[in-house]
Amino acid sequence: MHRARQRRQNHKRIRVVACVWNLVSVVALVAIAVPATLRAQEATSTGVAALPTFAATSAAGPAPSARATSAPPKTPAAQVGTLPLDAQVRWLSHAALSGMLADMSDAALVSLFKSLDPLALPRYLKEGPNGYPSYEFTMLKRERIHDRWPDRADHMLVRVTRDPLRVYAKWLPDGAHAGQEILYDETARPDEMYGHLGGFLNVMAMWTSLDGSLARSQSRHSVRDLGTEFITQQFLAEGKKFAEAGVTRANAIEVKTIDGARVVTFTYETPSGQPDFYAKKEILGLDLRRPYFRTAESFDNAGKIFESIVFQNIVPKTFDDAAFNPKNSAYGF
Repeated sequence: MHRARQRRQNHKRIRVVACVWNLVSVVALVAIAVPATLRAQEATSTGVAALPTFAATSAAGPAPSARATSAPPKTPAAQVGTLPLDAQVRWLSHAALSGMLADMSDAALVSLFKSLDPLALPRYLKEGPNGYPSYEFTMLKRERIHDRWPDRADHMLVRVTRDPLRVYAKWLPDGAHAGQEILYDETARPDEMYGHLGGFLNVMAMWTSLDGSLARSQSRHSVRDLGTEFITQQFLAEGKKFAEAGVTRANAIEVKTIDGARVVTFTYETPSGQPDFYAKKEILGLDLRRPYFRTAESFDNAGKIFESIVFQNIVPKTFDDAAFNPKNSAYGF
């Protein structure tokens, strides 16, 4: 009898331990991030005006819709580099919204951006908007955690509102961590997020600290960093540091198509690298229709990539409260 009772007690202990580890796993795997905390760095010319140190335009401000258009600028692209700085920035804005940039050839785009004043790109991004007050996007992201580069990217669907900040994210079936979901609402619990695992380990959803060590086990970043705004804000905020390092121009400008997104890429490399800068080298891909970066890659001092992100479909949308409610029947909480 005593042995039978002891076996039953041991089975109970095993179930309790398994439950605890499942709950810990939820916390460890719900952290998300937009890969790259990114810094802009330009390095070639000396004696050229340094990058400014202003903050990015808030996405909560006026934002063009996905279908917003503008009349194409009259100045030919080959002559934009001769215009004053303010005129160059206006030209970029009109060319992007009108679709003119997207229609240009690769060679013409490279020639255009090489001809611009070093301050034209940061000014264009500063004047924004760098995102939308409320929007939905899909993204591919990878991060090197504990020196391990993932075999598969996370493929995520993300819904965001900026005023107040609310986030819903789901990991899609064709990427890593499929089925995982998180919710964040700064009006409800500003320091916590709600989430659960996916797949066959889909256990009870739970609240966890936004910046705790377990939450960072899958990412360097906070859920608050999700969105196109974060990359641009980092690019602008680091301006003074780059200027002090003599970085004023991109090392390389190219046109690439990355996971379906055609972008103008700017490669910036700093002399000292980490830890003075977030990365030794950054490759940032500018969207051809809106003033934000659509792709980003970050490399460490050894030349190894440690973050990668591609924003795929970006669509401004209006959400009701149900979109950020864990009781939403469309969600798996």
